[in-house]
Amino acid sequence: MTNKTRNIILAIGIPILFALLMRFVFDENLNNNLMVVMSTSFLVGLPVLMGFLTIWLWKDTKVLQSKILQFVYAGIPIICFFLITLVLAIEGWACWLMMLPAFLILSGIGGLIGGNLKNKRNNKLYASVLILLPFILGPIEHQLTPPKTIYRVITSIEIKGAAETIWDNVTRVRTIADAEDHSRYTKWLGLPRPIKAELDFNGVGAHRKAIFDKGLVFDEDVTEYEDLKRMKFTITANPYDIPSTTMDKHIVIGGDYFDVLTGEYRLISLADHHYRLELDSEFVLSTTFNYYAGFWAKLIMKDIQVNILRVIRERVNPTPDTPFKARD
Repeated sequence: MTNKTRNIILAIGIPILFALLMRFVFDENLNNNLMVVMSTSFLVGLPVLMGFLTIWLWKDTKVLQSKILQFVYAGIPIICFFLITLVLAIEGWACWLMMLPAFLILSGIGGLIGGNLKNKRNNKLYASVLILLPFILGPIEHQLTPPKTIYRVITSIEIKGAAETIWDNVTRVRTIADAEDHSRYTKWLGLPRPIKAELDFNGVGAHRKAIFDKGLVFDEDVTEYEDLKRMKFTITANPYDIPSTTMDKHIVIGGDYFDVLTGEYRLISLADHHYRLELDSEFVLSTTFNYYAGFWAKLIMKDIQVNILRVIRERVNPTPDTPFKARD
């Protein structure tokens, strides 16, 4: 093995080992909630330090003289860590896909820091401070109450048909076949897809069950109701009833970080036998990085809602005279 090959292995291998150690230390099930994975200290500190260590340990002059190569090469251990945690079932596919873009950017920033500090005086001191920082800030951050941010997603679709037929398909959704499922992001991320919805009666106080595959069930209680016009309901998902294989524990609905609050259907008359059906939902995030998590949560909720609206439209009017178009 040449010195160059040995150096590359060390420059990639040591950051991976460091990441596995950091993931172990920040596992809330092992440290009695002293530090958690769903924290800025971990989710920013891990990729930055992996990128920093990669370029810090790299000895190839060509890499050290190129900012572009430093940024790109710093992401190699991230990809390897991504694959290892998937194979070992340490993290879920959906969680990783959402975090990977940010991790690659942050690791690149860490690589640039590593390249900049490599030849500085007292560089070992700077490196030591950077490596220890997440372990110092992690317990402090966990003592702070993360902000709760409520988000709202409104989607709509135009449907031609009788109001009674549309409303029947809104209140009770028959089993959705695979061919009717037009979801994009939820399917890509491997999240549960909607199967059907059951309602015991039409009116305030009614109980509705929205059933998804993989064992996910939402219990919905109708709080406001106007026949053929609107139906508003609260949404409850018991995380203890959701099988552990259904969703990554860090994004489970009804858990510590993400929960759906309310939903509302509104049927608005536009012209004779022509309506706009709106689906309005509210959900809450509770993390120290809601600014990033909110983007993905809104994207997923919109995808779920558009998919359901499209199913309803195709059932009411299988051969529409206008192309499919949903709005948000």
